[in-house]
Amino acid sequence: MFLNALLLQAGYNAALVSLGAGLLGFAAGCVGAFVNLRRRALVSDAMAHATLPGVGLAFLLMAAFGGEGRNLAGLLAGAALSAALGLLAVQRLTRTRLPEDTAIGAVLSTFYGAGIVILTVIQNLDVGRPAGLEGFLLGSTAGMLRGDALLIAGGGAVTLLLLAALARPLALAAFDPGHARMMGLSPRLLDMVLMLMTLAVVLLGLRVVGLILIVALLITPATAARYWSDRAPRVALIGGGIGALSGHVGAALSASLPDLPTGPVIVLLAFAAFLFSALFAPRRGLITRALNRRSLRRASRGTARGASRGAA
Repeated sequence: MFLNALLLQAGYNAALVSLGAGLLGFAAGCVGAFVNLRRRALVSDAMAHATLPGVGLAFLLMAAFGGEGRNLAGLLAGAALSAALGLLAVQRLTRTRLPEDTAIGAVLSTFYGAGIVILTVIQNLDVGRPAGLEGFLLGSTAGMLRGDALLIAGGGAVTLLLLAALARPLALAAFDPGHARMMGLSPRLLDMVLMLMTLAVVLLGLRVVGLILIVALLITPATAARYWSDRAPRVALIGGGIGALSGHVGAALSASLPDLPTGPVIVLLAFAAFLFSALFAPRRGLITRALNRRSLRRASRGTARGASRGAA
């Protein structure tokens, strides 16, 4: 069963979910590489948690106009507006000389708490069809429709195209903002574009891994890729590959074992890739470095013995 799911032969919907999760993972890994370079991991976490009240309010608005309230495009639009407000709040608080981590913590907890309250109210109201909204916390692909999977895949593809077009300016602004300004680039504008791409990945990942775990899919594959290369474009591609593999294999495992939640499985696979990289990467892996040091000591001892024999 797992092999069939892995080879996209476990049914049309399962194949769509696997492909969508794979493309989402690739986009998250690539974007996450530049998020790491700009040290914006905590900002992306705040954006993810700030989506929750937007999801709830969008549901209420669509239900008030006679809909069932669970249209994915509408829910993502509400999440986008809410996350944008969260990002704006972080920026405004930071400009008041409040430490960025403090501002992020305040915004993250406030928006998340408001979202939980709104979802609780929705569950007690007789409007729309609220069943399944809690899936945005940890992800839920069981009820994913063809249109939902295509929306995720299409959004991921557009994000990747934009990232490919801006990869060099983003890397330059991350490594040397002063030189970027001399080249006519605006680091602040590029940072905003990067945050918009991060927001796109966060929104697309809500249905697959949920708002709590999407940051792990953004950061973990990119962090694992950093052990394998120093060059930003290569790190982005390796991170994208790790994310894509984690997404595809995780969705296949979830399809073959229905009791396994898709999002947490994907994140655990990404962490396994990180752990393997941290231990066995050619130059930076902990075990690899320990073996190299051991070989170097042996070589040094052999050279010392040879020198002492020659002197004798």
